Amino acid sequence: MKATSPAEVLMDYEVFLLARIKEEWDRTGDAVASVPAGIARSAPLVTAAAAILAASFAAYATGRVVFLQQLGVGMALTVAVDATLIRGVLVPALMRLAGPANWWAPAPLRRLRRRLSVSEYET
Repeated sequence: MKATSPAEVLMDYEVFLLARIKEEWDRTGDAVASVPAGIARSAPLVTAAAAILAASFAAYATGRVVFLQQLGVGMALTVAVDATLIRGVLVPALMRLAGPANWWAPAPLRRLRRRLSVSEYET
């Protein structure tokens, strides 16, 4: 079984966040309104996961090994900054600026998707 790194866990939540925004985009077709609606749907889960990760990393700071203390504090701060600054400010701002271009795909990929009938929804 492969161990999961903190970076992989954080990327998973980014994918979850973008999936909720994409669902809103598919449902409404409104690039501006889909961003806050998608974030509102995923925010409690992402915030709770970030808090749990930050708390588990902060537990290293209670040890006696200085390197582990530094690692624990650094990782806890990194998770907190990622959850607030990146997911709460930068992603929504950039997605709003990009608008419909967020969901652009190259023509060959669009054709392949249509040919294989790949969709996020059951048909």
